[in-house]
Order: sequence, then structure tokens, then C-alpha cells
Amino acid sequence: MDRTENMDQELTDLRAENAALRAELEETNQGVLALYAELDEQAEQLREVSELKSRFLSYMSHEFRTPLGSILSMTRLLDDDMDGPLSVEQRKQVRFVSAAALELREMVDDLLDLAKIEAGRITISPAWFDLMDLFSALRGMFRPLLEGRQVDLVFEDPPPLPMLYTDDKKLAQILRNFISNALKFTQEGHVRVSARPEGEAEVRFSVHDTGIGIPQEMQAKLFEDFVQVDTPLQKRLRGTGLGLSLCRRFAELLGGRVGVESAVGVGSEFFVVLPLKLADEAIEAGDAR
Repeated sequence: MDRTENMDQELTDLRAENAALRAELEETNQGVLALYAELDEQAEQLREVSELKSRFLSYMSHEFRTPLGSILSMTRLLDDDMDGPLSVEQRKQVRFVSAAALELREMVDDLLDLAKIEAGRITISPAWFDLMDLFSALRGMFRPLLEGRQVDLVFEDPPPLPMLYTDDKKLAQILRNFISNALKFTQEGHVRVSARPEGEAEVRFSVHDTGIGIPQEMQAKLFEDFVQVDTPLQKRLRGTGLGLSLCRRFAELLGGRVGVESAVGVGSEFFVVLPLKLADEAIEAGDAR
């Protein structure tokens, strides 16, 4: 009887332990479920905040574009002597206003592009195009900005390359940004634009300058949002710090990548590597954003 009683007691103890364990597991499961619910709520709040930020950026950018367009139109009329000749000092002031308005418009355009990307409203429109046509358009665009500068903007003749199939407008925007930055930070020397094959299925576009160069410790962060190189020249030439970040995002949408090689006092090379033919998957991914 003693042995039977001991076995019954052990069985009773085991049942009690199992019941306590089940209660503890149930409590733990409830805690995990509550944690998941809290995480889902926080994720939804973050999505709402991100959406509000994108809406704000888009609305603000659109609202700024109209008055900026008016300012630029008025300065153009004044500079063309439509209301009579200007004095040397007046013309200098009008051109200062025009340059400031153009700089602000670039910032607004960057913010608008950022809002579109974050809201998933960026559309990829690939087409076949010839590289020389792209270089010719960029050359004409930057020619007026070189007047009075001690900097040569050189577009190298590329080696034989097939027709490219990608979004040429987004590629042009990447290169425009690289060239604009190079011209800003190059006081004398040259800015050289080139293209060459990268392997069998890609092409590398490079913008090389003889400017101030970038410290090694800054290079890894250059393509992040709102990052700028801390130099006296940068303080004088303000920007949003979004241009290179947008270049990275556009390159990724086009199935490519960006990078930089630089040395302080020697110059910099910014480059983007893209596939010769944009893959269908990249088009679908961009349209689905």
C-alpha cells in the first residue's frame, strides 16, 4: 500500500507541475500575442507617419514651384532689359536672385523626387537610346554654366557600345547631379564624363573631376539622405544633401549601383553602373512601388 500511495502522490505532483507549466505557457503566449499586437500597432503608426511625411513633402514641393517659376520669369525679363536697361550693379543683383531661385528650385525638385519614391509613385519608362544623344543633350545643358569658369567640361567619346535599354531620363538625372556637384567643387582643371563597358552586360558611367576631393571616412555615407561633405566650400554652396541619395535610389530602380573614388586635394570620380538592358523584373518592381 505504501508503494501505491507513493506512486499516486508522484502522479498527483506531476499533474500539478503540468498544470502549472501549462498555465505559465498560456501566460507567455498571451504576452507574446500582446507584444505582436503592439509591434503591429507601432508599425502601422510608422507607416502613417511616413505617408504623412511623403504627402507633406509632395504638397510643399508643388506649392513652392509656382512662386519660384514666377521669380525666375521676372528675373529673366529684367536681365533681358524688357523694362529698360539695367546698371551693372542692378544686373549683378538680378542674376544673384536668379541663381538663388534656381538653387532653391533644385532643392524643391529633390524633395519632390524623394516624396515620390517614398510614396511609391515613381514610374520607370525604359526605351532604346543612343549614348551619344545623351551626352550631346548634357553638353548643351551645361554649356551656359561654364562661361567665365576655369573648368573644362569634357565628354569623352565612348568605345563602341550597343544601344542601351533603360530609363534615359533617370540616367540623365543621375549624371546631371554628378556633373553639377563636380562643377561646384572644382575651382579649376576639368570635369570629365565617360562611359565604358563593365563586364559583358553592364556599362559604367563616370564623372571625374580635379576638385577638392572627399575624405575617406566620409565616402561611405555620401549616398545617404541629407549627408554633405563638411568643408568651407560646402558651407558656401548649400544644398539639401539629397542629390546623391536620389542618385543611389534611381540607380537601384534601374538595376544598378553607384559609387565614389576620391582623394583629398586630387579629385573625385563618381560612377553609376547599369545593365545594358533593363530587366523586366526591375520594371515590374519599379511600377509596383
